Amino acid sequence: MSTVGVIGAGVMGKDVALTCAANGYDVILCDSDADVLASAPQRMRRLLRQYRMMSPAVAEWPTDEVLGRVSRTAEPADLAGADWIVENIVEDPEAKRKLYLRLREICGETARIAVNTSCVPITRIASLLPAPHQVIGMHFMNPVPLIDGVEVIRGEHTSDATVKAAEEFAASLGKRPIVVNDMPGFVSNRLSHLFMNEAAFLVQDGVAAPEQVDDVFKLGYGHRMGPLETADLIGLDTVVKSLAVLHDEFQDPKFRCCPLLKKMVDAGFLGRKSGRGFYDYTTSAASAR
Repeated sequence: MSTVGVIGAGVMGKDVALTCAANGYDVILCDSDADVLASAPQRMRRLLRQYRMMSPAVAEWPTDEVLGRVSRTAEPADLAGADWIVENIVEDPEAKRKLYLRLREICGETARIAVNTSCVPITRIASLLPAPHQVIGMHFMNPVPLIDGVEVIRGEHTSDATVKAAEEFAASLGKRPIVVNDMPGFVSNRLSHLFMNEAAFLVQDGVAAPEQVDDVFKLGYGHRMGPLETADLIGLDTVVKSLAVLHDEFQDPKFRCCPLLKKMVDAGFLGRKSGRGFYDYTTSAASAR
């Protein structure tokens, strides 16, 4: 196994591409946005610089060699020969449906598909493809090069062989796979999005400022990041879309989206990627909004 196709060149897709390339895979990074593709090498170089300062293991990754293993394309058809395809596009069920209907014609029954989704059920995605037993969820955590765990989600038709291959693939990237069963949100996001959403309500209701909410969980519970720092890292637009999926799937009001989150997204305050979310990232040190 030597080639990995990575669909989606956003923050998560670039991180997955870097991690695969750093561990010896040839990577084909695919995105329909020409500007995103054009800027990917520069942005990945910058990401590597940041991660090298945060991780001794990443500090050993040879930048030019890693980036040299990543090619780019706007055409999903170019992924036809990949051993694994890791999909990382926007958390929108309809966008995913359209993509997988295209992949149905491209991949046939040979490639294994790793769906890097936050909330969309794996069984539903697998139903769009000719070989549903080859489809599995692989939910990488953000930022991918720094987080050891990968949530591996077994769909209704995922074969034991595919589960084993996914575990081996994760291990080859230096990750520890945690295999769970398919249900919207799985384990991580079914819990974490409630966590982030309620933290936003605390800010909206004037109970605490963002840094106070985060400090309670970092200093009181030993979390590496607080819920609002995590939301800013993921992207508030992604959090809002994921909450919408969870609300639609479960029809449970506990997944109602905090109005403050919607307002911030409407204002373009998406978190780190826009320079402002619950914190301001345009200064050298992030400060709470």
